[in-house]
Amino acid sequence: MKLSDLSISRPVLATVLSLMLCVFGLISFLELPLREMPDTTSPVVTVRTDYTGASAGVLETQVTRRLEDELSGISGVKFISSTTSDGRSSITIEFVPERDLNNAASDVREAVARASRSLPDDADAPVVTKDTGRNDVILWVTLRSTGMSPLALGDYAQNVLADRFSLLDGVSSVWVGGRKERVMNVRLDPVAMASRGVTVADIRAALRAQNVELPAGTLENSQQNFATRIQRGYDQAVNFNTLSIRRIDSDSRVYLGDVAEIWEGEKPEDTLFRSNGQNVVGLGIVKQTQANTLEVVEEVKRAVIAQQPFLPEGTELTWTYDSSVFIDSAIGEVYQTLLITIGLVVLVIYIFLGQVRATLIPAVTVPVSLISAFILAYALGYSVNLITLMALIMAIGLVVDDAIVVLENIHHHLERGRSPLAAAYHGTREVGFAVIATTLTLVAVFLPIVFMGGIIGRIFTEFAVLLAGAVVFSSLVALTLTPVMGSKILKSKQQPGWLASRFDAGFARLERGYRRLLGSELSHRWWAPLAMVLALGLITLLFQQVPQSLTPKEDRGVVFVLVRGAEGASFERMSRAMGEVEARLAPLQQDGTVTSLTVRTPGFGGGVNSGMVIASLATWDQRAVSAEAIVGRIRGLTRDVADVLVIPIMPSSIRGGSSSPVEFVLGGADYDELYGWADQLRQRARDNPGLSDLDLDYAQTKPELLVEVDQQRAAKLGISVTEVADSLNVMLGGQAITTYARQGEEYDVYLKGQQDAFRQLGDLGGIYLRTGGGELVSLDNLVTLNEQGTSPSLNHYNRKKAITLSANLVGNYSLGEALDYLDGLVRDQLPDYATVDYKGESLEYKSNQGDVAFVFGLALVVVFLILAAQFESFIHPFIVLLTVPLGLLGGLLGLYLTGMTLNAYSQIAMVMLIGLVTKNGILIVEFANQLRDRGHPFGEALIEASVRRLRPILMTAFTTVAGAIPLILASGAGAESRQAVGTVVFSGVSLATLLTLFIVPAMYRLLARHTQSPEHQQRRLEAALKEPEAGG
Repeated sequence: MKLSDLSISRPVLATVLSLMLCVFGLISFLELPLREMPDTTSPVVTVRTDYTGASAGVLETQVTRRLEDELSGISGVKFISSTTSDGRSSITIEFVPERDLNNAASDVREAVARASRSLPDDADAPVVTKDTGRNDVILWVTLRSTGMSPLALGDYAQNVLADRFSLLDGVSSVWVGGRKERVMNVRLDPVAMASRGVTVADIRAALRAQNVELPAGTLENSQQNFATRIQRGYDQAVNFNTLSIRRIDSDSRVYLGDVAEIWEGEKPEDTLFRSNGQNVVGLGIVKQTQANTLEVVEEVKRAVIAQQPFLPEGTELTWTYDSSVFIDSAIGEVYQTLLITIGLVVLVIYIFLGQVRATLIPAVTVPVSLISAFILAYALGYSVNLITLMALIMAIGLVVDDAIVVLENIHHHLERGRSPLAAAYHGTREVGFAVIATTLTLVAVFLPIVFMGGIIGRIFTEFAVLLAGAVVFSSLVALTLTPVMGSKILKSKQQPGWLASRFDAGFARLERGYRRLLGSELSHRWWAPLAMVLALGLITLLFQQVPQSLTPKEDRGVVFVLVRGAEGASFERMSRAMGEVEARLAPLQQDGTVTSLTVRTPGFGGGVNSGMVIASLATWDQRAVSAEAIVGRIRGLTRDVADVLVIPIMPSSIRGGSSSPVEFVLGGADYDELYGWADQLRQRARDNPGLSDLDLDYAQTKPELLVEVDQQRAAKLGISVTEVADSLNVMLGGQAITTYARQGEEYDVYLKGQQDAFRQLGDLGGIYLRTGGGELVSLDNLVTLNEQGTSPSLNHYNRKKAITLSANLVGNYSLGEALDYLDGLVRDQLPDYATVDYKGESLEYKSNQGDVAFVFGLALVVVFLILAAQFESFIHPFIVLLTVPLGLLGGLLGLYLTGMTLNAYSQIAMVMLIGLVTKNGILIVEFANQLRDRGHPFGEALIEASVRRLRPILMTAFTTVAGAIPLILASGAGAESRQAVGTVVFSGVSLATLLTLFIVPAMYRLLARHTQSPEHQQRRLEAALKEPEAGG
C-alpha cells in the first residue's frame, strides 16, 4: 500500500497528519452545538380562520372543508389535521422533514388564496403562520410575593421579567401563566340600561368614539411647528363614569356610570397557576428551534440570579421545572460510558496481546479515530447529542479492529525475525487491502440508514454517518499512525510476560480443542443447514414474542399529570378538582420522590375544563423508584378524584409534549356514527389490562344554548344577526373594547354584563337592541332558545371527520401490542368502510416499521454485492451473510430474556449486527481461499483457516462485547436507550461468534468446494496471456 509505505518512510508526516486530525477534531467538537437529540423538527404551517357568530358545524362545512380541499394538493404533506370550534377554524399542515419551511408556507398561502374566493363573506381572512418546532417549555420560573398585590405582581412579571427574559440569546418566547391581568372593568347593568334606553351597541360606539387619542394635524408658524394631538381623557374609573353614552334631551344625558359599575382591577379570567401549594405567576421559557437547551437554561438562570437584588421587597424569584437536568445528566452519563468503554477495550487488547507496548498502539489510535469523526459532524452541521455520542461508543469496538489487524500482522513478522521497521513495512502492506475492504463493508452497512424517513430517520442519520466516518478515519489511522508506532515501539522477539505466557498456553489448548471439535463437526454433512433452518424458525417465533414500541419508556425525571373535567365544568369546579389532585400528590413530595409540583388550569392548549400538574422528580441517584413506578403510584392516588379524569404521562424523547403514546384515529363521514364506533372501541378496550386512561377527543356532552334568530323579523326591524351576536358576546362572555393608559402601559377596557343578572334562560330577555326606527326591542322578541349537548370541537384528520382514541400503556404492555389489539377490534367490530389512522408517537411507530425493514434489506443487498466483488464469487458472500441470522437470533434472544422491547434503538442495533458479525465469516472464508491457493487440500485449508483465525475472531468479538457491557449496565438519565443498544450488540455478537466458528466452516464445506478465489482467476488470465498465438 502506497499510503503505509509513505507513512513508514516519513514517520513525522504520518504523526503530523494524526495530530492535525486531533487538532481539527477538537476544534470541531468545541464548535458543535450541544443538544439532547439531533434536530428532528418538521416544517409546520397553520391556517386560522375566525368567523364570529358561526357555529362549529357551519365553520366545518363552509370554511374548514373548503380550505382542506385546496391544501391537500400541496406536495410533501405528511398529514393535515384540523379543529373547528364555534367561531374559529384551525388547520395544521405538517410536512415531511425534507420540505423547506418557507417554500411550504408559500404554497399554503397560494392554496388559501384560491380557497378564499369560496369562503363566506363575513368570515375573516385566513391567517397563515409557520413554525419549525415544538413550543415546549424548557424551564418554568416562578414569581411569588408577600408584599405585592396580584395585579402588581402580574404587571411586574409581564412588563419587567418577561420582557427581559425574551431578549436573552436563544429564547423564542416567554409564556406568562397565572397572571392577574389589569383591566378597567365595566360591568353593565341590564336593568339600568333598559330603563335609560341604552344598548350594548350604544356603549361600544361611545367608548370607541370618545376614548381615543388621535393626531390633529400640525400648527406651523415662522419660528417652529407644533404637532397637534387630541389627548385621551379617560384613565381612571372616575373619568369613565362621566363618559356620555347618549343624549335624552337638551338637559339630560346618560353616562356610563349610570348603567355600569366601573373599577380598575383584575380581568375576570379563569386561570390558576400554583407551585408547591402557593399561588404564583409562572414564566415559561420557550427556546428557539436551533438553540442549545443547556445554554438557554443557564442564561435564564443567570438572569434570575442577577435580578435578585432588584426584586421588590417580599418577592421571591426561582425556578421549578427544568428540562435541562435530564439532558445534562444523560450526556454526562454517556461521556462516562465512553471512557469506561475505551478502558475495557484496551484491557481486552492487553489480555490478548500480553504486552504493554503493543497495547499502547490501539490505546492511542482509537481516540484519534473518534476525535477525527467530529470533523465530519461539524462539516455536515450535526451536533453533539446523545445519539452521536452513542455512535462513538459503538464505534470503539469497530475502529479498534483495524489497529488490531495491522498490529497482529506486524507482530507476526517480528516473530519471524524481522526488524521493527521491516515488520511494520511488510506487515501493513500485506493487510492494507483487507483493512480497506472491511471498511467499505462496514460503511455499506451504516449508510443505508440515511434513507430512513420520518423522525427516526432524522435521528439515526447522524448516528450512521458519524459511525461510518469514525470507521473511515480508523482505516486511515491504521495505515498511517499504527505502522509508525509499531516501528518505533515494538521490539523484535520480545519475551512474553507471565500473563502473556499463561494466556498463550491456555489459548493453545483452546485451539487444539476447537480443531478436534471442528473436525468432528465437519464429518456430519447436513447439520449446519438444519441449524440455520432452526435459527430462522426461532427468529420468527421471537419476533412475534418480543414486544415492539417506538422507543423504550424513558425516565426523564418528570411526570406530566393531565386532568380532564366534564364538558361545561366551571372554573371554580375545576379549581377545586385541581386542589384535590394536588393534595393527593402531596405525599410524593413529602417523601422526597417529587421535588416540586406545578399546577395550572386551564391545561396547555385545553379549555376551562382542563388542567395539568408538572411533577418534577428527584434526581436519579436520590430515588429508588423509576418514573414508571411513580406513574403507577400517581394513578392509584388520584383514581377516585371526583368529576375529573386524571392521566399521568411519561414524556417521550421523540415527540416530546404531553400526549399519550396511543393515539388511534377513526375516520368516517358522520360524527354520530363515528362516535358510536369510537365509544364501542373504548368500551371493549377497557377490558384490556394493558391499556389505561382511555379517552376520546369528541363527546356530545358540552351543554350549549342554541340561539335561533328570527331573521325575517330582525330584518324588518333593521337589526342584523351580528348585532345580536355582539350583544350576547359582551353581556355573557365579555369583550375588550378599547384601552386606557397607566404609567406608560396600555390596558384593556373590558365590558361584561353583571354576572348575577344572567343565571337563567329567561334572564336573556333583559338584553335590548335598537331597531332601525330607534326603538328598543327585547331579545325575547327576536330569538328562540334551545338547550342541547354538543362537542366543543369537530376534528378532521387527513380531510376526514375523525375521532381519536388516546390511551396510556400499563406495565410491559408495548405500543405495538396496543395498536395491533385496536386494529384487531376494528377488523372484528366495525364496518369495512371505517378508516383507521394514527397520530403522534403511534404514527411514528407505524411509519418506522417499514423504514427499518427497507434499511435492513438494503444493507444486506449492498454488503452482499461488495463482498461478491471482493471475493469474485456469489457463493462466498452468501456463506458470509449466513452469520446475520445468527446475530439476529442472539439480539432477539437478549431482548426476550431481559424483557425489553424491539424499538428504534434496538432495531438500529440489529442493522449494526450485519457489519459486526459478517467480519467473522469474512476472516474464515478469505483465509481458507488463500490456503487453497497455496495448494492446501480443501478440508485441511478449511480447518486450518478456522483455527488460525480463531484468535482475531475472539479478540474482535471480546472488544465489541466489552464495549457493549457499559451500555447494558448503564443507569441514570437516558439509560433505557443505551441498554437497548447494548443488549442487542452483546447478545447478538456473543451468539453469532460462537455459532459462526462452526456453521460458516460447515456451510463453506457444503457450498464452496467448487469455487475459486480472485487470485486463481488472475493466475488463469496470466497463463492465458502467455500462451502463444495460434499459428505463431
